Amino acid sequence: MLGGATNLTKFAHRFFTIHTFMSSALSIPKRPARQFLPEDFTVTTWETLKPYFDKLMDMELSSLGQLEKWLKHRSELESVVSEDAGWRYIHMTCFTENEEHRKRYQDFVENIQPHMSPLSDALNKKLMSCEYMKSLEKQEGYDMMVRNIRKEIELFREANIPLFTEINMKTQKYGQISGAMAVEIDGKELTMQQAGVLLMSTDREKRETVYRTILERRLKDKETLDQLFSELIQLRTKVASNADFSNFRDYMFKSYGRFDYTPEDCFQFHEAIHSAVVPILDKMAQRRKEKLRVSALRPWDKAVDPEGREPLKAFKDGKELTEKAITVFTKLDPYLGQCLSIMREMGHLDLDSRKGKAPGGYNYPLAEIGVPFIFMNATSTLRDMTTIMHEGGHAVHNFLTMDLALNDFKSPPMEVAELASMSMELISMDHWNVFFDNEADLKRAKLEHLEDLIATLPWVATIDKYQHWIYENPGHTPEERKVNWNRIVDEFSDSITDWNGLQEGKDYMWQKQLHLYEVPFYYIEYGMAQLGAIAVWRNYRKDPQKGLQGYMNALRLGYMKTIPEIYSAAGIRFDFSKEYIKELMEFVKQEIDKI
Repeated sequence: MLGGATNLTKFAHRFFTIHTFMSSALSIPKRPARQFLPEDFTVTTWETLKPYFDKLMDMELSSLGQLEKWLKHRSELESVVSEDAGWRYIHMTCFTENEEHRKRYQDFVENIQPHMSPLSDALNKKLMSCEYMKSLEKQEGYDMMVRNIRKEIELFREANIPLFTEINMKTQKYGQISGAMAVEIDGKELTMQQAGVLLMSTDREKRETVYRTILERRLKDKETLDQLFSELIQLRTKVASNADFSNFRDYMFKSYGRFDYTPEDCFQFHEAIHSAVVPILDKMAQRRKEKLRVSALRPWDKAVDPEGREPLKAFKDGKELTEKAITVFTKLDPYLGQCLSIMREMGHLDLDSRKGKAPGGYNYPLAEIGVPFIFMNATSTLRDMTTIMHEGGHAVHNFLTMDLALNDFKSPPMEVAELASMSMELISMDHWNVFFDNEADLKRAKLEHLEDLIATLPWVATIDKYQHWIYENPGHTPEERKVNWNRIVDEFSDSITDWNGLQEGKDYMWQKQLHLYEVPFYYIEYGMAQLGAIAVWRNYRKDPQKGLQGYMNALRLGYMKTIPEIYSAAGIRFDFSKEYIKELMEFVKQEIDKI
């Protein structure tokens, strides 16, 4: 259920879909007929929206049938509001320099969302006081919904409403600052993503020049971004205090509905990554240094091919990326290809990098029409290709939950959402020849991706452990933040890379991680889901049909089961122990050896 505690950017990781039958032929979905709101209703002002919240508050719930009808009406209202918020966010991130888009998003954050929060809380309490909820709770899926609603009631504080508004506005600033970053290289203005591609150049001198140019540009905003982060920490700490939590970390664990693991489990995950994965990272860095024949491995040596080959070019532009991605998905299963085809036909893809576009990538569910929107900053690299596989996995998740009755059922926890995306990266590898018709390039692409996978886990541990420290110690100074960032990043980095003369860049490297600003504590899920994805891939390797079926069966559950139960439906374990991580890393190493 929509609540005041929900940061709008978090909606990009939620899953809502449409009740539309998908035939074998391409069929563009239409919005389902509304049963509660007028067909021509659009969200304009709070004054036009409020009567529908009031109507829900006034409805009688004197039978189980009335309760079920009420839930569907509420779900419809939330779908309309969520989709409107979605388009405002999408337009703003696609065109950060457009004042009209910024104002429309700002209007929602400042003048609509704050008014919804207390009424959403009131609706939650109305629902939980209904005597027929006990009967409904016994039905599949409703128990998950109920525990989430109880959590939202527990967290709601009216005093936090203006704080959430202020937080949302400050996170918007991060997107504006990052989106405006550009550098000039060889007489051309490039986005940071476009410039980053040049770090794959085989000309080491050029790589160093590009690296230093990018770094210099980022550091121009270091104090602004540092101050912005300090302000966010203060606001978030106040939110937690208002809700009677000792720190924001504990508040966010409750807010995210982390019922199946604790902060202590995260600490064990950090230790396991340090023990089982960092040594592999060291060996990879040493091997890279030897192959490059350099006396010191520098940060600008990390993206270039160690054999001295030119960078892999997976596609030429967003159009070709789209077409090839659809082909890959279709080869896996025609249904999967149809999902992306529908998005293309509806104009729900914005893939190319350009100035004035916010950084990163996301799949944003659009709750009423049901077809999500994929946002990317593609430039032609292998990483961009895997990003469309990743976001496409999220999109497939949307389509696979189309038959679930309520939006709450279609909003799985992020540990499941990222399982959908990261598994798709791996199970799609059998069809990457669509992008690389040269066998040598294909093998190289797979090898690079698997090595990147290994490197991802320590980085996830770095960002997550850093966040724990940040919010356990909210009164820290910027200097203490810098010291502890370096302590943590060193713990999970290889010991080979030489940072001599680049300390300032290392000090502020965390500022490019948008999750720290926009979706705090949303990062450990990538690590947990990465482990799950490896297990899904291992099953797929043994039996492609059975492995793919297990993956799709798990996604169809939405959020009608617990995380362990959903993972079990995929034929894998929700486990991040040292032993299990070591077992999965051994499998990855075996696959690398086969290549």
